[in-house]
Amino acid sequence: MALGHCVYLVRCADGSYYCGYARDPVARVRAHNSGKGSKILRGKLPVRLAYVRRFAGKGEALSLEAALKRRSHGEKRLLSQRWLKRAQNARSM
Repeated sequence: MALGHCVYLVRCADGSYYCGYARDPVARVRAHNSGKGSKILRGKLPVRLAYVRRFAGKGEALSLEAALKRRSHGEKRLLSQRWLKRAQNARSM
């Protein structure tokens, strides 16, 4: 995945979601799973990437991150399901 200003969701082993900002979300997920990411996730490992959105500017990305953190679990789950479905469809083309 190309670097940029990204907002990402990961799905935790307990079914919860975690939202964050990263320049490289794939590397960030690796860091989380190695125990070097957010301390709050250490008891919820492993995590899997469930959504990514890339932005040209950091400010836009941080605004979406803040908005996603306020969304309900159900809204995050729906967003993730849609993103994963699009990703699967893109790979099958």
